Amino acid sequence: MLTDSQKNQVAQWVNDGLSLAQIQTQIAEEFGVPMTYMDVRFLVDDLDLELKDSTAEEPVPATADAVPVAEESTVPAEKKSSSAAVSISVDPVQTPGVLVGGSVTFSDGVSAKWFVDQAGQLGFDGIPKGYRPPVSDVPEFQTKLGAELRKLGYQ
Repeated sequence: MLTDSQKNQVAQWVNDGLSLAQIQTQIAEEFGVPMTYMDVRFLVDDLDLELKDSTAEEPVPATADAVPVAEESTVPAEKKSSSAAVSISVDPVQTPGVLVGGSVTFSDGVSAKWFVDQAGQLGFDGIPKGYRPPVSDVPEFQTKLGAELRKLGYQ
């Protein structure tokens, strides 16, 4: 893990307005510590730091199964609900090859399965082809996922 002086440097990067992806790169380059995007997200949360502009935060880096983020959802307007929130759950029994996984329902009503694989990469299954969740759902999903994983003891 990181030393106190390294954590102070991370805090400085957050104060300088770096994004999570930029901080992830800096940690790897300057400290020689490879971390996943989610690890950096949890680190920033654990240090009680707040990103300068969380609405401009970069999405989770894409994997083959990751959901790309778009400005507008491709779900028909009749399925959308502005009052709905993102909801997630953790499966009580995990699929082989998956560290942890569960279900997510985005604010527009589209549901999918999420998982974190053994390499620490976030992925999704069961998403309609071409679907992109509303941009505002991404930080909410990340926050709720982080909270659920912390409840299970993942740091």
